[in-house]
Amino acid sequence: MTYASEQPPAAAPEAMPAATPDAPDVPDAPDAPDASGAGAVRTLPARAVPPVAEPSPAGPVPPAVSAPPSLEDRAAGCLVGAAVGDALGGPVQGWSPEEIVKRHGGRVEGIVGPFHDNWRTARPLTPYHKGDGHVTDDTLMTHALVRVYETVRDHLDAYDIADHLVPDLIGTPRWIPELETEALPLQRIFLAEKWIVARLHYGHADPREAGVGNIVNCGAAMYMAPVGIVNAGNPDRAYAEALDIAGAHQASYGREAAGVFAAAVAAAFLPDATPSSVVVQALRLAKDGTRAAIEAVCEAASSLPDTASATAPLRAAVAPFDTVGPDYRNPSLGARRPSRLHAVEELPIALGMLLTGGGDFRATVLGAVNYGRDCDSIATMCGALVGALRGAAAVPAEWSEEVARASRLDLQAPGAALATVAREIFTRDRARARTHEQAFTAISAIPAMTEVSGR
Repeated sequence: MTYASEQPPAAAPEAMPAATPDAPDVPDAPDAPDASGAGAVRTLPARAVPPVAEPSPAGPVPPAVSAPPSLEDRAAGCLVGAAVGDALGGPVQGWSPEEIVKRHGGRVEGIVGPFHDNWRTARPLTPYHKGDGHVTDDTLMTHALVRVYETVRDHLDAYDIADHLVPDLIGTPRWIPELETEALPLQRIFLAEKWIVARLHYGHADPREAGVGNIVNCGAAMYMAPVGIVNAGNPDRAYAEALDIAGAHQASYGREAAGVFAAAVAAAFLPDATPSSVVVQALRLAKDGTRAAIEAVCEAASSLPDTASATAPLRAAVAPFDTVGPDYRNPSLGARRPSRLHAVEELPIALGMLLTGGGDFRATVLGAVNYGRDCDSIATMCGALVGALRGAAAVPAEWSEEVARASRLDLQAPGAALATVAREIFTRDRARARTHEQAFTAISAIPAMTEVSGR
């Protein structure tokens, strides 16, 4: 069984190309895992889809079906959508839904200004200018990981974080929208991300284990969308690669969330992917408390009519798995500690909003924004998933253009660059699969040694 889709299936993305002329002539890689996933999950009721009137014989000719979004289009949609979600959620991050409504006179419906007019000195946000279309550290870290892929141009591991991401964070000044100045990214990222620099650059820790001891949060998951893009259509490979990368940053369920989010992004690129199929793939791969939290939240989401009514039910569903507690700015003593029973809040809520919003960008992202708490990261994940499902056109232009202008960022370039890298990696993967196939064929042709022949 699968989760029922709330929207008609998305059109199949453009197939990845065969090897380039200068690459080895190799056959297709072995078949990917069954997209339907393994095991049965609860069936969620589908929402009604408005009927489409049949055109009369004398009526207008129905419009032609648009071409399915290409890899490049989906990659752009994923990263632009993530940045827009981040910018919309930034100014209300850390506040409760009730506080958001009181401050803005209702639900947030687009780009808004800072929560406090005196944002330069208001605690606890000083000195960050959150709002007015400014992206936060979620996008800064996402774009930094894209640059690592542009440098390595292959799959990454924890050592690439030490060799490339850390130097980028501490050695190259960039425009920091919330600081309204050029500075090192290290001066903006949160303490859980500064941990990477302390452990790898100063502590010389083994990159594969450097995340152990860090506070457990969504810090690694929030920037793992690029891993899903370079592994487009292969959730299993995205999950494994993200777990390896995130080992330099996180442990326990924080690391698990990074793997599952990357897998969800990769699943959103699959032909005919839907919000439901993305959740099924996430559940297939998720472990322990992360899986239980996603299942509980998505079960709650299945009965909700829209994202505007989703805040309280989804919060109630994830609360047993969340270690932070009801007061986001005053975490419990057990908050952010390793556990097999718990999960970060952000990923399950993002998947729940994806289901409830039916893959519509405005509904899904605004549902995440008005949820409050760590809503910039939730909206970042929502925007990435919808953009990967629907392509760049799904992201409202008035939002993406204003965020690009206000943050002084080219939001289109990272997606274009990463799509090119993804094609190169796919070509290498095919060649590597052929080499392995030839080796295994030769090995398997050797007669098995018997007890008699071995004497």
